[in-house]
Amino acid sequence: MKVVLFCGGLGLRLRETSDQVPKPMVPIGPRPIIWHVMKYYAHYGHKDFILCLGYKGETIKEYFINYSEWISNDFTLTGGKSPELASRDIDDWKITFVDTGLETLIGQRLRAVQPYLEGEEAFLANYADNLTDFHLPNLTERFLAEDKVAGFLCVRPSQSFHIVDASPNGDVTDIRDAASSDIWINGGYFILRKKIFEYMRDGEELVVEPFQRLVRENKLMAYKYDGFWACMDTFKEKQRLDDMSAKGGAVWQVWKGKSG
Repeated sequence: MKVVLFCGGLGLRLRETSDQVPKPMVPIGPRPIIWHVMKYYAHYGHKDFILCLGYKGETIKEYFINYSEWISNDFTLTGGKSPELASRDIDDWKITFVDTGLETLIGQRLRAVQPYLEGEEAFLANYADNLTDFHLPNLTERFLAEDKVAGFLCVRPSQSFHIVDASPNGDVTDIRDAASSDIWINGGYFILRKKIFEYMRDGEELVVEPFQRLVRENKLMAYKYDGFWACMDTFKEKQRLDDMSAKGGAVWQVWKGKSG
């Protein structure tokens, strides 16, 4: 299956780093988060990518055109010449770069790349700013076995806020950490049949109007996952992922055999 990655966001809450680069290019360790997301999909055999570009899309193009394999691979250097790589990252990847507009909604970015999805009965999609160690075939196999038009990974919120229950006069009846509540959120790992385009209209966001139509027809499924998931939406969240990577705790790197 092809993988559509939405790469057009400005990352306003990541201004400390994303003023210079688009949000998908904000690094975790030596590689940008979009690389981590793509490596995840490639690990499960999905190596045909369509990048929906927007804000500073040329930065993403330049990164892959001038891609340096040695940064994330072992190599041997003899006589100061070109390194002999022990393994490679992206030599079997196919990447299609599509300019989908500067301030375009996700739904409209998806519609813009529809011509590149011809012949695909189903495809994957992602916001390109979240990481997980989820075993992807659990989602794809279940989805393909059911008569649904769209599905997505459903996860616990990772933000450190508290949920409050209060009476109309303001008396608090309960307060609890969001992560320990029974709340589930969209984790940004989508699987969609080509029929999704029949549910989409001009100017609509993917998970708003189209998904509501699917809900009414019982054509939308969610796969609940209680394991690791993290979104890099703020500088604090980026720091957490950097720390995990630096300390050898990057559990989302399933290609290293830690999970999946």
